[in-house]
Amino acid sequence: MRNRNRKGSLRAKQLLEEIGYDEITDIPMKYFVSGLGATLIEEPLNNSDGKIIIGKTKTLIKINSNIPYASKKRFTIAHEIGHFLMHKNIEIHNENSNTLNWFNNTEQQLTKGVQEWEANNFASELLMPEPIFRKEANGKSFSPELLKYMSERFKTSITSTVFRYLQLDLHPLLVVFISNGIVKYWSKSPSWYYRVKDITKLPPPDISVAKEYIDADYDFIYSGKEKSQNINKSTWCILKEGELDSDFFEYCIPTKQYKTIISVIWED
Repeated sequence: MRNRNRKGSLRAKQLLEEIGYDEITDIPMKYFVSGLGATLIEEPLNNSDGKIIIGKTKTLIKINSNIPYASKKRFTIAHEIGHFLMHKNIEIHNENSNTLNWFNNTEQQLTKGVQEWEANNFASELLMPEPIFRKEANGKSFSPELLKYMSERFKTSITSTVFRYLQLDLHPLLVVFISNGIVKYWSKSPSWYYRVKDITKLPPPDISVAKEYIDADYDFIYSGKEKSQNINKSTWCILKEGELDSDFFEYCIPTKQYKTIISVIWED
């Protein structure tokens, strides 16, 4: 997450200043898109969450009406707005789970993924403006309950909210992305100073909460305050010589449809 490309977030901040709004949380996205000079169409799309078609005189932003979550629709639309305002040369572009995935875009930032990173960064700043997000989080202990509150406050997904925390370094976090039982990528906030074990391209540790969810076929096995499970620091991190183990926490966000898990690890 330590991408130095701030083009997206800077453009979103500029846009909010241009329109005179601190945030757009309560503005229907259809009207917001229209006010920017584009047209938003919601319809079934095959193998695509969103699409943007930039013409000489008219721009269409299409969103898949079959997306079950309003928060995902909002982020996809905001992502497309980012393309509209920053990437006029793309003409026709489709969005899917890869282009909207923070991890993939971080890995590919030096190649074609740079525009996707910028669009995601734009969407994150537009929907969760830094000053207001920081103000809402200030003085509150990190927890799954706080993530839920923040996601409802800004009408964003839990996953997007997690990555906003990571971006803004509001609490030292380690976030691990697991697909089909294998750790694909991980990222940490700048203030996370613990050494992470060699976990990439390997199954998650046997004693991790993530492994519990894999064994449960990605079903939700914890709810309420139990979503935050106690683990040992040594589960994911390397202990220094002579260092005693200590208590950490792990919270998992499974997606049964795609067999993925976002695992969030932190120290209280």
